[in-house]
Amino acid sequence: AAARAQGPSTIASNIAGMSYLEGTQISAGAQVVFGDLSVNENSNTTNSGSNSGNAMNPLPAAAFFITHAVDENWSVGFGSYGDFGLAYEYDKDWSGRYFAQEGTILGMSMVPSVAYRFNDQWSVGLGLRAMYGFLETKMGFDNRPFDPAASDGQIKYKDEDWGYGGNAGVIYQPQEGTRIGLAYTSKVDLNFGDGLEFDGLHPAGEALLQTTGIQGAYTKIDLQVPQTATLSLYQKLDERWALLASTNWQDWSEFGEIAVNLDANAISANKNLNAHYKDTWHLSLGTQYQATDKWLWNAGVAYDSSAVSDGNRTWSNPMAEQYRIATGATYALDENTDLNLSYALILMGDIEVDQTKQLNANDRVAGSFDNAWLSAINGSMTWRF
Repeated sequence: AAARAQGPSTIASNIAGMSYLEGTQISAGAQVVFGDLSVNENSNTTNSGSNSGNAMNPLPAAAFFITHAVDENWSVGFGSYGDFGLAYEYDKDWSGRYFAQEGTILGMSMVPSVAYRFNDQWSVGLGLRAMYGFLETKMGFDNRPFDPAASDGQIKYKDEDWGYGGNAGVIYQPQEGTRIGLAYTSKVDLNFGDGLEFDGLHPAGEALLQTTGIQGAYTKIDLQVPQTATLSLYQKLDERWALLASTNWQDWSEFGEIAVNLDANAISANKNLNAHYKDTWHLSLGTQYQATDKWLWNAGVAYDSSAVSDGNRTWSNPMAEQYRIATGATYALDENTDLNLSYALILMGDIEVDQTKQLNANDRVAGSFDNAWLSAINGSMTWRF
């Protein structure tokens, strides 16, 4: 993707690619991600409750890009697209409800961009990245210590924030039909802060939280969206076939430092929760086939390493290594309009999770997401003027 430079969406993958686009071009599209994340608990689970059900909620997204060639050297553009997202919802009474019930996290970027083409070989691009971040999470509150027959309460947290960073890219074309692209995105700090909300608490539990000052306490969660670097190759083999390859690095080890601060009259705490994330690597190989003047077919496979090991994985963010298979097609409605449709299958295998409450070793939920998978369907149109 960092070397193709075949449409306005190059703003998301390598801004320097705008230098290869003529005139004014606009692309708009939508995507939906869905899948199966169902928990199979094992005998180490101590909490009572029901099964999880499929925790994966369908997650929609949209994107818009526009580029304009000012002259033979300069190009400008703007892109708005989703960087990442996850939405999950376990059954309300499942065994791990005190770890996670519902959650949504997403990041949406707006990137005004500029690119400059020095000559037939070298192009560079630079963009300012403004990211909107949204975080919401819900988990159960255990009222049983106050009354064994009491039903659960719930803890809620929700906030949004804006963060800023930059994108940069370079494309080197040693000869016609061969392009090497290098793209970089900086880290973005998202600082969420809100009071913890509690619903359905037993009166004794509510009194305890008020006494300690946790009830309504300001809670700060700082996330660092990882910086990334991508190296890609686009090699045209003949008039119909092209080969593509990429490698990518993401700095997830920084994301794993999550700061949680409680600030109230009766309690003062500052604790860093290290999620033990590690950097990830991506490798992919693909091909393009120009079947006819109107049909362009794409296909590829990819591998992504996991940002977290089995021992550090949580129910609220079940990340694992991924194997991807994807295909898509572009149909030219006319010389100035393209229709694009693609599908990706992401296989994650059996994702092991074994999580215990830090203050209560008897509060444990262990098991796996068996044969976990995600799918993404994306459709878009591109207009050239």
